[in-house]
Amino acid sequence: MRKPLFLNGDEAAALIDDNKTIATIGMTLVSASETILKALDKRFMETGHPRGLTLIHSCGQSDRDRGIQHFAHEGMLDRIIGGHWGLQPKMMDLIARNKMLAYNLPQGQFAQLYRSMAGGEPGKITKVGLGTYMDPRLGGGKMNEITQDAPDIVDIVTIDGEEYMRYKPIPIDYCIIRGTSIDELGNLTTDEEAMMLEVFPAVMACKKYGGTVIAQAKYKVKAGSLHCKHITVPGVFIDAAVICPNPEEDHRQTHSFAMNPAYCGNIRTPEEAGDTLPLTIRKVIGRRALMELEENDVLNVGTGIPNDVVGPIMMEEEINDLCLITVESGIYGGVPMGGIDFGIAKNNFALVRHDDQFDYYNGAGVDITFMGAGELDEDGNVNATKLGPNPTGAGGFIDITTNAKHVVFCSTFTGKGLECSFEDGKLHINQEGSIIKLVKKVQQISYNGKHAVQKFQKMHYVTERAVFELRSEGLTLTEIAPGIDLKTQILDLMEFIPIIAPDLKTMNPRLFQEHTPFGLKEIICTKHIS
Repeated sequence: MRKPLFLNGDEAAALIDDNKTIATIGMTLVSASETILKALDKRFMETGHPRGLTLIHSCGQSDRDRGIQHFAHEGMLDRIIGGHWGLQPKMMDLIARNKMLAYNLPQGQFAQLYRSMAGGEPGKITKVGLGTYMDPRLGGGKMNEITQDAPDIVDIVTIDGEEYMRYKPIPIDYCIIRGTSIDELGNLTTDEEAMMLEVFPAVMACKKYGGTVIAQAKYKVKAGSLHCKHITVPGVFIDAAVICPNPEEDHRQTHSFAMNPAYCGNIRTPEEAGDTLPLTIRKVIGRRALMELEENDVLNVGTGIPNDVVGPIMMEEEINDLCLITVESGIYGGVPMGGIDFGIAKNNFALVRHDDQFDYYNGAGVDITFMGAGELDEDGNVNATKLGPNPTGAGGFIDITTNAKHVVFCSTFTGKGLECSFEDGKLHINQEGSIIKLVKKVQQISYNGKHAVQKFQKMHYVTERAVFELRSEGLTLTEIAPGIDLKTQILDLMEFIPIIAPDLKTMNPRLFQEHTPFGLKEIICTKHIS
């Protein structure tokens, strides 16, 4: 029977040849194979090899210092095809300076592309990405100047008279994965991992192309001692294994925890009231956004303002029993973490595979999603993926917003330097932001307003001082904050004039007061009764 080679990190890194394609599986720092990645970093710095690599990854995989930041050296990568780089400043800098070819694909499509590749299909066929910068007619996901003349990795196909995106297969030479326990035959579990991710589909995609699978594990155990239903990857598919010598540092469950059993479902902890969020611009935006909820909604929370404030506000307002929160990593229910630990939660009701979660988001579609945003234009297009020179990438943004029944974007009205205060239920602008965010034309189309209107999708764009709704007749200003002047503090700070609703409303004054709760539960329940 085939068995993997058990190696140390340096020996595993020595297996990687120049000019090959590597797939790494992880999200933020969750499931980062740090022992192997550090050894690759060390080998390149000492020898200049491996070099000319192509790195592919569906999620952002770093905490700004670790993870695939270990590949961020000039010459080490010739090409990167990734889902998100928001927590990878060194990689974004190399991309912005044209030091490698750089392609961005939607996170969910990428996770599912592994499945398509594993089955020998001609790529991932989907409508997700049409009309956005993933569309080859709008850039094809190419993220810097030198990539513009490089070959496309997506194209448009027509089936039964309808257009679809095709995300093309990417042959894999090496796949680096991580698990918890591995037995002497190479059978691998992921029991203590905080996400299930797309480990097995990526392994099978690698094997389809004759590639090598290298696994990092925390424990080596006796053959036959692992429950068969707990095996994520059968040992026959693993070629080499590395047992992490320092799990506290190099096999952390996530950035903030070496190991917390509540985040992998091994225990449930008592729910404790969290600290009340201070009243800030972000909290005001989150409060108003959550007023769009309806009872029994299944909601999704994206990175940025939603990730940081939606969960805490729901706790403050005691509405967790009215709606079910989900996260793109596969989480249902529980208490999600924010910031660098985005994508994990304690006390989950359920945790499914990453690629399976996107079957829900891409198919039936979540009832409502709360997403961050950078720019909005007069057509209702939103840019949340490239602001200035830094190419953060889409993550799950395009997958989720394409098919959600209701999309609520959360953004400050202006950027860089905006300072506000609150008094007597009114908003005061103490210092205006220096960046205009409501522009004539967005830099990059992450969300296509015209497509949204055509399929009757509900869309709101919520800021601290104004609320816009995308209607069939166009982008419409529906609410302004108390204390704000329509002309000087809204219209004069936009590069276009929106439709102004005839029944223009004033935002709820309680949004701008310290009261906790501010009455969200009553708002939602009253809506349900009506």
